[in-house]
Amino acid sequence: MTTPHPFGRALCAMITPFTATGEPDLDAAARHAAHLVAEGCDGLVLSGTTGESPTTTDAEKTALVRAVRAAVGEGVPVVAGTGSADTRHTVEQARAAEAAGADGILVVTPYYSRPPQAALEAHFRRVADAVGVPVMLYDIPGRTGTRIEVETMLRLADHPRIVAVKDCAYDLLGSTKVIARTSLAYYSGCEELNLPLYAVGGAGFVSTVANVVPGPLREVLDAFDRGDMARAARLNHLLLPLTELMMAAGLPGTVTAKALLDAGPVREPLQPAGREATDGLRRAYGELLAALGDV
Repeated sequence: MTTPHPFGRALCAMITPFTATGEPDLDAAARHAAHLVAEGCDGLVLSGTTGESPTTTDAEKTALVRAVRAAVGEGVPVVAGTGSADTRHTVEQARAAEAAGADGILVVTPYYSRPPQAALEAHFRRVADAVGVPVMLYDIPGRTGTRIEVETMLRLADHPRIVAVKDCAYDLLGSTKVIARTSLAYYSGCEELNLPLYAVGGAGFVSTVANVVPGPLREVLDAFDRGDMARAARLNHLLLPLTELMMAAGLPGTVTAKALLDAGPVREPLQPAGREATDGLRRAYGELLAALGDV
């Protein structure tokens, strides 16, 4: 894939619904996936941070790909998170995701071991060499402890299957440098930067908040593409209170999204949102819906 938007523009970092006993609820996942597509998501990213990838098994991840693939059909890009701290394990999971029907794979920077840049580059190249589907790099140093540096990203861009980046580095200058010098599709992984990154040539977003409000998030990009900058900015401003509560108020986005969607428990060590937090989220969600009706 060499298009500016290899997986679409508006992608949801999908939750993994669980049953009351804590097992993946594949039927609920299929329904949620179909709903997200109907509400404007171009593609879905499974088993990322929001999908609780650290605590789901290899078999559960593969089953989730199959269930979502069947639910949304062949026309919707499905990207599967396959990254881990172990290169060999990452390769195994990438191949399994491809065999299960994923259109692409999301590969996070190996965490904890904090490999130097040369080792990091070798890791990504080995994974990309092992599969036949496009690769989205996941740059999230706040969780992994290691940044994919600009020069490393520039070198990785020459790999024919490394086509995109989920950008959670909070470095708009660095991201802009790579966008200007490569054909890598940069997807914002930080909702507050969705519009700024798009404005400097980003491809779109991979969003946790899109589990809850996929349509309004997409409309920000649509308005920008139409040249209606005022509407894009207005919608972006209206989304900020809910975004802040979901992503920057002390609880992980997985927890807050599941609280709003009643999508079952989270797996330990995460804990569900308490009553006060849930009430605040629902209040902000209701206020957003009311405000959107006036735009």
